[in-house]
Amino acid sequence: MAKTKRGRALWSLPSRGRGTCPVCSRTRIKLLYPRAKSDGSTVKVCKRCIHSPQESVDRITG
Repeated sequence: MAKTKRGRALWSLPSRGRGTCPVCSRTRIKLLYPRAKSDGSTVKVCKRCIHSPQESVDRITG
């Protein structure tokens, strides 16, 4: 793959896929990984929080 094409899909996302992680509250970090909550909804979290315990994901409001 050419280097010019890497990350091109992020350009179409709002804020280039960046925001504040709802689990660890880090700001300006890429939110690319979906995690399912117990109620069936999904939230996007950062790379560090992919493997966080389910209890911390369920604490997210909204």
